[in-house]
Amino acid sequence: MQLTAAKPIWALPLEEVEAALQTTPQGLSSGEAQRRLERYGANRLPAQRRRPLLLRFTDQLVHFMALLLWVAGSLAFIAGVPQLGWAIWAVILINGVFSFWQEFKAERTLQALAEHLPQQVRVWRDGELQQLTADQLVCGDRLLLEEGDQIPADCRLMEAHQLYVDLSVLTGESLPVARSAAPLAAATMASRDCSNLLLAGCSVAAGRGEALVYATATETDYGQVAHLSANTARTTSTLEVQIQHIVHTITLIALSTGALTFAISVLVERMAPLESLLYAVGIIVGFVPEGLLPQVTLTLALNTQRMARRQALVRRLSAVETLGSVSVICSDKTGTITQGRMAVEELWLPQADPAQRQLLLLAAGLCSNARLEHDTTSPEPWRASGDPTETALLVAAAEAGVIHGEQQRRFPRLQELPFDSHRRRMTVVVAHDEPIQGLPLTATGQLAITKGAPLEVLALCEAWLTPTGPSPLNAAQRQRAIEANNSLAARGFRVIAVALRQGSEPLQSLPAERLETGLTLVGLVALYDPPRREVGEAIRQCRQAGIKVTMVTGDYGLTAEAIAQQIGLLDPPAQQEPRSGADPVRVIEGAGLSQISDLQLRRLLKYRSRLVFARMAPEQKLRLVQAYRDLGEVVAVTGDGVNDAPALRAADVGVAMGKNGTDVAREAADIVLLDDNFATIVAAVGFGRGVVSNIRKFITYILVANLSEATPFLAMVALRIPAALTVMQILAVDLGTDVLPALGLGAELPEPGLMHQPPRRRGAPLLDRSVMQRSYLFLGVMEAGLAMAAYLLVWQRAGVGFRELQRLAPQLLHHTASAPVQALQLQASSVAFCTIVFCQVGVLLACRSEWRSGLGMLQVANPLLWLGLLSEGLVLAALLWIPPVARLFALVPSASQWFGVLWLAPLLILLADDARKAALRH
Repeated sequence: MQLTAAKPIWALPLEEVEAALQTTPQGLSSGEAQRRLERYGANRLPAQRRRPLLLRFTDQLVHFMALLLWVAGSLAFIAGVPQLGWAIWAVILINGVFSFWQEFKAERTLQALAEHLPQQVRVWRDGELQQLTADQLVCGDRLLLEEGDQIPADCRLMEAHQLYVDLSVLTGESLPVARSAAPLAAATMASRDCSNLLLAGCSVAAGRGEALVYATATETDYGQVAHLSANTARTTSTLEVQIQHIVHTITLIALSTGALTFAISVLVERMAPLESLLYAVGIIVGFVPEGLLPQVTLTLALNTQRMARRQALVRRLSAVETLGSVSVICSDKTGTITQGRMAVEELWLPQADPAQRQLLLLAAGLCSNARLEHDTTSPEPWRASGDPTETALLVAAAEAGVIHGEQQRRFPRLQELPFDSHRRRMTVVVAHDEPIQGLPLTATGQLAITKGAPLEVLALCEAWLTPTGPSPLNAAQRQRAIEANNSLAARGFRVIAVALRQGSEPLQSLPAERLETGLTLVGLVALYDPPRREVGEAIRQCRQAGIKVTMVTGDYGLTAEAIAQQIGLLDPPAQQEPRSGADPVRVIEGAGLSQISDLQLRRLLKYRSRLVFARMAPEQKLRLVQAYRDLGEVVAVTGDGVNDAPALRAADVGVAMGKNGTDVAREAADIVLLDDNFATIVAAVGFGRGVVSNIRKFITYILVANLSEATPFLAMVALRIPAALTVMQILAVDLGTDVLPALGLGAELPEPGLMHQPPRRRGAPLLDRSVMQRSYLFLGVMEAGLAMAAYLLVWQRAGVGFRELQRLAPQLLHHTASAPVQALQLQASSVAFCTIVFCQVGVLLACRSEWRSGLGMLQVANPLLWLGLLSEGLVLAALLWIPPVARLFALVPSASQWFGVLWLAPLLILLADDARKAALRH
């Protein structure tokens, strides 16, 4: 949209900006906004350019494991078996398609979930403050922006109250920059250097303001450089490193075994090099876990969708796995552990007086940025929007009849010092042209109202208000106010102090340090935010799971301690006498934390599992996270404010609030809670543990099959007998019968016992000794032994003993054996193949849990796993009874005659693994 002004937007006086943008102080009308939206388009940047789909598909064909298979296929061509070479290369293609499809679906899933949480903006339309999605903004819209908001478009400031903006996304400058509404004289300057402009992509670091949109979408400064972010390289996640480690480990085993087999075949057995090469290829292909990568992606995607249904939105896929290792949760109190539904419960006054009670509620309501609406259709006639604490104050004032929408306009705001986490208070200067009950009208008609943390506000007070007027505060009276605050806080109330200042000089012209001096205390307001009912059980689950829960709050220590006791985080104290402060052994306040060294802090955290940190500044929260991580803990941190962003980024898992969190906090987080509920974090940790457990399960399942597939070629070299399997049959297992069952393991729900185990230590490998031993030394040995026994039994029943079989091996190898002998080899090989397939059924059921009985798990539902078992049977039937397929994989239908015996194989494996689990449990 072109501005109708000769000067640049930053040089226009305030009264000319609205005319230039063809708007009004009440904002645009809905009709005009819709016309501009249709003409100029949505406030949305074009999607970032990504690698073309074709190139992303080719990435699946050239990763480490795929390159190994390309080499194996080439060796098969060299060995004179082109059909095997084509088959191996077909495996690469099939696996590439499957992997690409799973990654594509996972990416689309994350995009779809992200759309559930679009950026919201507050904008004046039709004279009312409305909440819209950022893409609906048009030039001329009037925005309200507060601390933590992401700036959605380029704007010209119209009002600014102690406003500071983080420009680091555009300039790289980490320190916030002050902004004001005054016009600038310079005719030419960079927009980012203009103190009255707010630029898209930046964020409000402190204060609040109102601004008019003058550029959207690609017309913004950020839109002009947005393409640079598309070139940012994505870092490798911990899970990806772990999977790469697994692939490299197994590949090293495959190559070493294949090379050793080739050397023994040529040097010891005197086999022809090409024949030896063929069997080395068979061993390599047998060991390579072709389906591992897509199964990991699918497991993450499935659990991401499950977590979304539990109100946890995953922004980074790898965070799901990291959740499984979380050992410490640093949680906010308000809105996360509590319901975030503040209500005024009690008022404290220096002297009980109805007029002072009215004045206290009026002052608290005026010193608020919440908005009040009268709703005649609702059982609750007054409705407020804004910060939960401020809305509670405003509703209480409205219900008492001392304030309503029109009255708010009777006290126009002249100045505001916004709340921040260091000052712990907020001050406004309002005009009043008539006396307020209990207060005389001053010559200036101005009144300063301060509300905030009682101790901070009380330190600025020189008097308190009585029915006869302000009375100087002496030490005893000050102590009485402090004791009243402590008494209320010890019952779990959030206590707000309200103070006033009148003066003969214009208050709005005073600097902040002078304005907030010489105050008169009006009283204390006690608000209660009840704990969520489910939090107590979630705390108990964390203890069972070995997870430390630390409450980190800006609230007063006694309030935090009381809430912690109500939810079971802290035990009630042995003595119930009134105390002047929180228990310093269990509740550490920010002032005390700043006096201890990092070494002392680490010792404190190491030896105390139940702690509450109160009156914490944002930089102290970051220090706490870093101390926990220095101890080797895996830390999840919750946050909702702009100042929480550093701690969210420093944590292993940053968790932002979706309902009451700021845009900056959500952008810095790995996971967003759509319900702001602590119990949802605990449920997400359970899903994270389930992901790690499921990955270990199907790794075990795959490795067992790999060993049993490689064993026939090792036996051929070591025992000088024919190979019990062909390489084509190996491929039939890996990409035929085993695919869907392995995916079923990835879809297992978290086991109940998972949250009774301690967290995984940081850096613990997925492919650890226990997985290797169970895969290769127990289940793998059993399956390989049963397959080789079935192969030899077929020969034995035909009257061919072991010695005779060794004699026939060279004939079968060189294709010079008689037709009956070749037919018998086909049948024996087919039975060995079927034995592996049947054994894998037992392995699949055994792998459903690392410690629970496989037979006992049969009653636990998993539709995808049962579908996998059905598919395994159908694929086996197709391989045996469809003639062209059977010929391709060297299988014969007569192997089905052994099915009655082969059903014993999965039962044997299942019983043996249950016995092993029982032994380990005892």
